[in-house]
Amino acid sequence: MVTVYVLGGLLALLLATGLTPLVKAFAIKIGAVDVPNARKVHTRIMPRMGGLGIFGAFVITLLGLMVVAPDLLLSTERDSNLVWGLLAGGSIIVLIGALDDLYELSAKVKLLGQIIAACVVVFGFDLTVNFVNVPFGNQYLSIDDWIAIPLTIFWIVGVTNAINLIDGLDGLAAGVSGISIATLLVMAVFMGNPVVILLCALLLGSIIGFLFFNFHPARIFMGDSGSLFLGFSLAVLSMLGFKQVAIVSFVTPLLIIGVPLSDTFFAIVRRWLQKKPIFAPDKGHLHHCLRELGFSHRKTVLIIYGIATFFGILAIVQSVAASHHANWVTFVVICILLVALQLGAEVIGIVSKKRRPMLDMLHRIRVKVDSRSDS
Repeated sequence: MVTVYVLGGLLALLLATGLTPLVKAFAIKIGAVDVPNARKVHTRIMPRMGGLGIFGAFVITLLGLMVVAPDLLLSTERDSNLVWGLLAGGSIIVLIGALDDLYELSAKVKLLGQIIAACVVVFGFDLTVNFVNVPFGNQYLSIDDWIAIPLTIFWIVGVTNAINLIDGLDGLAAGVSGISIATLLVMAVFMGNPVVILLCALLLGSIIGFLFFNFHPARIFMGDSGSLFLGFSLAVLSMLGFKQVAIVSFVTPLLIIGVPLSDTFFAIVRRWLQKKPIFAPDKGHLHHCLRELGFSHRKTVLIIYGIATFFGILAIVQSVAASHHANWVTFVVICILLVALQLGAEVIGIVSKKRRPMLDMLHRIRVKVDSRSDS
């Protein structure tokens, strides 16, 4: 079984490595290119649509394994629905993303496409979030369909866009998505879910193969075809991919996508405080703030990789603790997370350059301690 996972991941990696140059040439030929502007970091025209390389490598490998080892992927109705739902919804998402890479669709059209893809998953393959685990208890609460269906659609659309929002530097969105996928893979190993392990292995291999061409200095961008597909895949797998769903707290998926989710949250707060439209673009995202602090392009990406890894480790620890009913760990994880988010936001100025309540409080405490020691 382990051999299948490893070989599947390696095959996806090799396919992505081979397909990406072909996608690059195709994107240039049809004019799917990214032109620099005031909000963008790159200074030269770059081909996009790189997501087609990721998607193509994933799909080809997955379909091949479905032919060779159908019992591994389609043994139960839930596993079959997960696989086909990911393929069907992902295909719609990639189509919308590719059209946007070429024609720059309006936000409303892209949102409509994302909702359609989410509805395909929910109504076509009966994949919904029909429970909520109580992190400080040993039971979980079932959710009625009238709540579960819109909640699932909201989650899928929200996570899909969150990944898209952080796609601002070479290798950033792909790398962060890869770390999140790797986190899901580790959790699936602990839970003994072969289907999710395999899907994550294929996605991770496809991402790594693409990163050879996308890490700084990038030779191709993955565009919306890539960021939307990876966000969609993360949304589906993070909420619906586990057989032992009862032991996974609702805190866990939030941690898995902690970087894009927190960046989106801080963007909303920042724009609200500045009395700007919530969906108005700006240069206040995490990667912009780190660049303003003087970090190079490559170091900024690596720092965010480190933050994503920190979130991933917290997710794994919290998930394993939840499976052993160690609910105090969830409380500790939440406290660490909230303090780290607040301090980090104030240090880099992602919400405001002037409002820093926690840092100001720590400064006042330090001044008092120093004054007492001097006296």
